[in-house]
Amino acid sequence: MQVVKDYMQRIYEFGLYPDEYICHSKQGNLVEIEEPQTGKRRTVLTFCTNDVLGLTQDESVKQAAINSILKYGTSNSSCSVLSGRIDLHRQLEEEISAFKHLPHTQLFLNAWMAMQALMDAFCHLAIPVPGFQHTRETLIMTDVLNHGCIVSALANAGNRSGKLFSHSPNVRVRAYRHCDAEDLARKLQRHVRPDDRILVVSDAVFSMDGDLAPLPAMIDVLSNYEGSVLVMDEAHASGAIGPTGAGIYEHFGLLPQDAIARGISPLIMTTFSKFAASAGAAISSHVTELIPLLNVSPTSIGTISLPPPVTAAALQSIRVVRQQPQLVQKLQENTRYLRAKLAAHDFLAIGETNVLPIMLPPEIDLKVYARELLDYGIWVSPIWYIAKPRLRVTVNALHTCEEMDQLVAVMVKVRDQLYKPTISA
Repeated sequence: MQVVKDYMQRIYEFGLYPDEYICHSKQGNLVEIEEPQTGKRRTVLTFCTNDVLGLTQDESVKQAAINSILKYGTSNSSCSVLSGRIDLHRQLEEEISAFKHLPHTQLFLNAWMAMQALMDAFCHLAIPVPGFQHTRETLIMTDVLNHGCIVSALANAGNRSGKLFSHSPNVRVRAYRHCDAEDLARKLQRHVRPDDRILVVSDAVFSMDGDLAPLPAMIDVLSNYEGSVLVMDEAHASGAIGPTGAGIYEHFGLLPQDAIARGISPLIMTTFSKFAASAGAAISSHVTELIPLLNVSPTSIGTISLPPPVTAAALQSIRVVRQQPQLVQKLQENTRYLRAKLAAHDFLAIGETNVLPIMLPPEIDLKVYARELLDYGIWVSPIWYIAKPRLRVTVNALHTCEEMDQLVAVMVKVRDQLYKPTISA
């Protein structure tokens, strides 16, 4: 453990560890936070929450979670295939399937487990079956900027849940340039072998860049490989893009059936920690047989099922979103408003969604900048240790124009304090 102690000491010395705060209460976008080191409390306006539609504080969502505890208790205390499946699970799966236009859905505790279960199920067929010979290799193509849950699953894709002796055919993982369908096509031509099973996986909205996967172009490319599988991770797309928040297919005026018609098997991963005021994830498909296979994958069968209050909150949140698309439209209006305001004050906000990564001059220390914002009552996340340094602002449906104006005004003020560019004579 001495190595760990020495390493963390250097982390602290160089100021690399992120600032953490303890939340004591929330009301809208106003939160009371505490600095753990000093015990100091303050109320700040947050622009760093992924509660994009504000549903964590919706009364119907909170009541649904309470009611589920009164009916089922706090946990199911078992995995789904033993004794842990409750009717709320079935209802949530049906609601997601209708929302995503894919008839079959499987739930998971989180996105990391969902992706690992998919690798187990698709690449290795989850469990060995006497007399069944699995001989086809899998080629997986991944966007170079995919989320960590995808990267982690792909790192273990060659072995069933990381087990070294899975007795399955090889899995080959190759990356293509970020959001570059032409490079995807080139890499497929280079790496595909006869009889390969092809799986392409991408974020729909990239969590650190705020941009969108080029879905129509990706479908065009994969239509040349009949039977290929296209996985869209819609963690930051659900509830955020498309006229009703249904995600990237709706954003581009498509349905998953359009991919199916071109010989592609679409899979959609939905997560509940952003738009659905909860936690957990789901994978949806048009292939009936995939769902029981996911259900008996090592990551599913060895873990408790989604707890009742978490399930109920996600279920009610999705129902609210489907019944009130104006929430999604308000989020999109706020996104356009804040992006325009930032641009008008010479801030570079990349991407195009409610995730606004703001690139500041390299002379500015992001942690110092964020701390200065906090002193003015604005809470924003500085990112420097998991991506190229940036200020990551997230706008939600509850933000008012006045609050967004306040954010920009404070950002300008702190920028002027910290950054004084040299003016040529």
